[in-house]
Amino acid sequence: MTPDEAQQLLAACAAFDNRQPSQVAKRAWAMALRDIPLDQDAFAAVARFYGTPPKKEGERLWIQPHDVRSMRKTIRSERLEDFVYQPKADETGAEYIARLRGQLDAVASGQVPADRTRIALEGGPTTRDVYELVQGVGRHVPDDDVQATINTVRRTGPLGIVCPKCEAAIGRPCHGAGGSEKQPLGKPRRTPHADRTAAASGQHVPTAEERRQQEQRQREASRRALERLQAEPEIHDADIVEPEGEAS
Repeated sequence: MTPDEAQQLLAACAAFDNRQPSQVAKRAWAMALRDIPLDQDAFAAVARFYGTPPKKEGERLWIQPHDVRSMRKTIRSERLEDFVYQPKADETGAEYIARLRGQLDAVASGQVPADRTRIALEGGPTTRDVYELVQGVGRHVPDDDVQATINTVRRTGPLGIVCPKCEAAIGRPCHGAGGSEKQPLGKPRRTPHADRTAAASGQHVPTAEERRQQEQRQREASRRALERLQAEPEIHDADIVEPEGEAS
């Protein structure tokens, strides 16, 4: 808005508040509204401002540049309610942006009335289609891409897996046996369990059943060894016979 255009806008304001526009005022308004054109919406903003009752009864209305800016923005936004973009067949991305900006500006300025006719959906799902869709409700849908992303962000080292011994979660330290009111899972360990370290490096970690079988084999081997020792004949200590001539 130029100073001369601002003077015209101030004249419209004076018709409501009887102000006396000056050369200084028109230059100040032009500077404050330098990015706002003098169009019908600017004059409509002045009319709406003075057509609205003051917040306090008996208060004198006195419009300022920021009032013109906000009122004009409100007027233009109201025209864009329920705006529907009118596409063009086979339009490119650049064409879409240019057409969208053009349609928004034309409707916001009031040059073109907004087309509120929305594109209707043709056809509809049949009973069979709905039945087939319902059958899939609640089923797990694997997503290899999502799982691959999760695997790439997991921590490396022993804390990157669940501990097979104490079942500490990923990223959580291992904990000892027992627990207290303050630490119900047990006191955290400074170092991970050996099984967790082994599993993280790809080594086989025996399961609870495998451990039980191994302990059973060890007990059985110990029992058989003890039986062999008990079955052997008792060997008495030999009497020491001293050669003749050496006896003292």
